[in-house]
Amino acid sequence: MREVTVLRWAQLRWIGLVLALVLGGGCVPESPLGVVVVGPGEAVEIRSMEVLTGIGVRGIPRQRAVALAVDDYGPILGHRVTMGAGLDTLCTAEGGRAAAETVVGDRRVVGVIGTSCSVGAVEAAPVLSEAGLVVISGSNTAPSLTSDLRGKAGAHNHAGYYRTASNDLHQGQAVAEFAYHGLGLRRMATVDDGDPYTTGLAGAFAAAFEALGGAVVAMEQISKGESDMMPVLGRIEEAGPEGLFFPVFPDEAAAIARQAGDAAGLAELVLIGPDSLVLAAPEAVGFYAVVPELHFGDNVNEATGKSGEEVVADYVARYGEAPTSASMVHAYDATTLLLRTIEAVAVADGETLYIDRARLREALSGTRGFRGLIGEISCDGFGDCGTGRAYVVRHTDAAVTDITALPVVYAYEP
Repeated sequence: MREVTVLRWAQLRWIGLVLALVLGGGCVPESPLGVVVVGPGEAVEIRSMEVLTGIGVRGIPRQRAVALAVDDYGPILGHRVTMGAGLDTLCTAEGGRAAAETVVGDRRVVGVIGTSCSVGAVEAAPVLSEAGLVVISGSNTAPSLTSDLRGKAGAHNHAGYYRTASNDLHQGQAVAEFAYHGLGLRRMATVDDGDPYTTGLAGAFAAAFEALGGAVVAMEQISKGESDMMPVLGRIEEAGPEGLFFPVFPDEAAAIARQAGDAAGLAELVLIGPDSLVLAAPEAVGFYAVVPELHFGDNVNEATGKSGEEVVADYVARYGEAPTSASMVHAYDATTLLLRTIEAVAVADGETLYIDRARLREALSGTRGFRGLIGEISCDGFGDCGTGRAYVVRHTDAAVTDITALPVVYAYEP
């Protein structure tokens, strides 16, 4: 009943504005996706959709970054901004859809930051898109959510979807170039778990490595939750690769790293995994990890005037610990980009704001050269707004669990 009342009241206020404009000789723009009305004393509503349980340690820093960005940005045309309670997407398709359906149940919401996992976005994006909303992710990387970077839309691309995280085709290229040129490897194997993120990244690497002249001699798939990796490692050993790229989630990645180290026949196998391995298996030193933007300390977000160092210091002061995910800054940039764009398209009539959803999408799609903590942000026609930069670091010390403190052995920039 509350939702219906709010919607009807918003519609009545919009009709009142239309009548005022018409009677005053004004021209009323068409609003095919609807208009969000923020009345006197009301807040501009946005939402955060991240993974908060299970592997949620990786989503919590991004949700916290949203809160920091909202505070740093301040009010929009006299209206405070609120993110409400964070929604847990569980890093599952079902979780993504459930969170999205919760969001669209409240027509006051203007935009969303999230999701954490690409699999959640696959189900959340169509729900949010159909409702006319925009969503900006700081960590989704699956190519299917945007494009192949050559002008072809991905299978799961939907209008209104954007991300400050970079397309996995960039990370795949970075790992391929590092393995082929940096390490001199010519035979590689991959492991994924069937998730849009892991299959997309493993596939991007395989295509890039083979284009360089290398051979991918085994492409194995495990199940989420699987702990005994010896069968798959045995098949990899039989294929005879020099290296293994396994961009899977923390628990499975840790199991692969530990058990590969215990297998005599794989003692010389070069391991390249996700950045989560640093926290999941700190004792398994020697492996390489591919990570997103790391060198952000001196960069300044133009919407808040805060540098990367200041944002991290604020994070530590508020939450009592350093952020455990490098993509925290991507979420901060995503939030400020959303808020700045809302302010740019909002129309004030006295103490009431009118935010055209279609204009908001158009403005986000037209983003060019927004200066964020990750660098200059520009969005293409499919929602990719990331810089494309990626780094490979080496885990050399079990006492180091801060990914930014590890030595960078390869830097990639498209």
